[in-house]
Amino acid sequence: MLDKDGVATIEQVRSRFPNQDIIVKPKAIIECYENIPCNPCSTSCPFDAITIGEDINNLPTLNFDKCIGCGICVYSCPGLAIMVCELVDDKVRFKISYEFIPLPKEKEMWYAVNRKGEVIGETLIEKVTLTKRQDKTALIQVLVDKKLLYEFVTIRRKL
Repeated sequence: MLDKDGVATIEQVRSRFPNQDIIVKPKAIIECYENIPCNPCSTSCPFDAITIGEDINNLPTLNFDKCIGCGICVYSCPGLAIMVCELVDDKVRFKISYEFIPLPKEKEMWYAVNRKGEVIGETLIEKVTLTKRQDKTALIQVLVDKKLLYEFVTIRRKL
């Protein structure tokens, strides 16, 4: 429970995802659950798909029709609360922010991790992007089993 242990419930997580027929194309998933003064996602989106409104404390809303899943909001979010999701057959492709070293390398297998920090499976690293503009926040593209759609949140290196 978010207010007791800092982990969103499955109901909270599912409330941030659109219907699965929408995520057959890449779409941002914004996991902001509390009103805090923050707006880099909305100011960085070149497609005006994310809005905050007049009050900077408002939760962001995403217009799935405008979102193309580019990932700019992912590495712009200081709270690491945004990822991009796309269904691909029996897999899910995620773009996540990652700020640890060493960075993964393409084609490596890493652990898939849930919001409690538990290993829930494996994930294939498809792409690693880190440009000067991203200011040390890498954008990691991974492929995980579809059954992990609402559980997956990050990666952990296999030792």
